[in-house]
Amino acid sequence: MKRILVLLSVCALFGTISCSHKEEEKEEEKEYSVTSPLLRDTTITNNYVCQIRSIQHIELRALEKGYLQKIFVDEGQYVKKGQLMFQILPVQYQAELQKAEAEANFANVEFRNTKQLADSNIVSKNELALSKAKLDKAKAEVSLAQVHLGFTEVRAPFDGIMDHFQVRLGSLVDEGDLLTTLSDNSKMWVYFNVPEAEYLNYKTHAQQENLNSVNLLMANQQLFKYPGVVQTVEADFNNETGNIAFRATFPNPNSLLRHGETGNIQMTLPMKNAMIIPQKATFEVLEKKYVYVITKDNKIQSREITIAAEMPHIFVVGSGLKKDDKILLEGLRQVKENEKIAYKYQQPASVIANLGLYAE
Repeated sequence: MKRILVLLSVCALFGTISCSHKEEEKEEEKEYSVTSPLLRDTTITNNYVCQIRSIQHIELRALEKGYLQKIFVDEGQYVKKGQLMFQILPVQYQAELQKAEAEANFANVEFRNTKQLADSNIVSKNELALSKAKLDKAKAEVSLAQVHLGFTEVRAPFDGIMDHFQVRLGSLVDEGDLLTTLSDNSKMWVYFNVPEAEYLNYKTHAQQENLNSVNLLMANQQLFKYPGVVQTVEADFNNETGNIAFRATFPNPNSLLRHGETGNIQMTLPMKNAMIIPQKATFEVLEKKYVYVITKDNKIQSREITIAAEMPHIFVVGSGLKKDDKILLEGLRQVKENEKIAYKYQQPASVIANLGLYAE
């Protein structure tokens, strides 16, 4: 009986030692990494949805009524300034020109005869002046007829690329009817909207840090080869959106960009004393960002933060944190609200450096 009791005591002792080892191991497993926000001057690259427009994009319309007799170009064709594109049936206007020229010739003959008579004092100077006025009027009618006849020819006002036809050969077109559109794509104007706070950052530092240069990320997620320059900022903010429109000009030597395309403008802006934290230290609830803050008694408390900017692997915090706050770096899914934890503090600069980032 005594032997049995001794054996039970030994087993209980080993069990207690074993349990204490497991508890120690368990406690060791609960030591979490903790860090603080890093304050640093940095630059961020913001993306803005943009609309791409030709530097010149116009509608070509019929200047006279008539049947579309000839089309000298094709859709999507590159045309040169002054190149003949459309011909509206000119028969009526040719007849009007011939009539006006005939009347001008008659008026000219009449004027010469009257001048000879006036030189011989056979007719008065007033009659000569009247004859001269008739000749001038006839010449004006010729010029007007020539203008009308010229309106039957539609020529390219500048070098550019044609869009699709709005009419077909033989169509009856009225004065002002749309024939096609023409785009000058040698340069492109790219429009994008910038929030007020970012506009203020840009205007404050644009001149000192040469921030006028921007890049264009095209719809296929490829970066456009040539950088653009911000040349225009509109006068007023949109009160509904809180944005202001920027316009950047991009060279387009290979005509890759076309009117109506979309993309994203990438603009680099400076941030002074930016508060940087790793993205992995955050979690999301109902589209809001949170971090776990360590209280003075080593308890976990969630806190909502706002994000001022996002870069690979890091966030720039807009509000919600102070520089001395301690935040949970890892194991966010393993803790509960108000749980007391053991932690190991890591210096913020070391944490950011280990992310392999350049936050400067």
